[in-house]
Amino acid sequence: GAGLSAAGAAFQSMFANPLATPDTLGTSNGASFGAALAILLGSGTAGIQVSALFSGLLAIALVFLVSGASRRNVSILTVVLSGMVISSLFSALVSFVKFVADPNDVLPVITYWLMGSLSSINLKSLYTGLPLIVIGTFILYLIRYRMNVISLSKEEAVSLGVNLPVVRTVVIVSAALITASVTAMCGVISWIGLLIPHISRMLVGNDNSRVIPCSIVCGGLFLVVIDTLARTLTVSEIPVSILTSIVGAPVFILLLKKTGGVLK
Repeated sequence: GAGLSAAGAAFQSMFANPLATPDTLGTSNGASFGAALAILLGSGTAGIQVSALFSGLLAIALVFLVSGASRRNVSILTVVLSGMVISSLFSALVSFVKFVADPNDVLPVITYWLMGSLSSINLKSLYTGLPLIVIGTFILYLIRYRMNVISLSKEEAVSLGVNLPVVRTVVIVSAALITASVTAMCGVISWIGLLIPHISRMLVGNDNSRVIPCSIVCGGLFLVVIDTLARTLTVSEIPVSILTSIVGAPVFILLLKKTGGVLK
């Protein structure tokens, strides 16, 4: 929760888009394809996690390759459009894997995994995924002061002493590490990376030096509460992503009403 919220806040700042999420550049769909393919091939939990992590990082590598995100003259719009294309490609691949999967045996497993749940996480999976989440979140925390200028033009950033391509690359790679690792461990968890940064801005303002730490704390607490509800509301555990969507949509509507439809 902390990692996804930090990644969402960083992307919203970098893209200057209040609707940006950690999977804007296709990392989640890439990881989902890796996991679905591993399930189709009969891999165990460790194989699913490794395949999802590798595929998620592959997706972000393809975005860099297509857009040239690390070049000095590339526009942020080119990066976003490249992410949309790669995300759509991996989404189609996930659909293809589901199409060829055994509908009585494999397909339900893939479908349930894609819903997002913390029920299958154990110490072994944490040893694999948690370090990347911690590293990515810590890097975003360290560069939080520079995030206030990464949505500016190259000339404005240079005048403020910020190497825009380097900072953008660091943000994208850090967010990709977080998103790919989270998706590899527990599937796609929606809304946290979109909702929590907006709540944080309402609490502490628009300065990313405060938004990033607040998002980390609020995101972690939010997911703890949601996971507790998922485990206790019914006899069988509800996938976390279902509850984050059910809770997140009304809260986001309230935010829209409170801000007069203007999200910053």
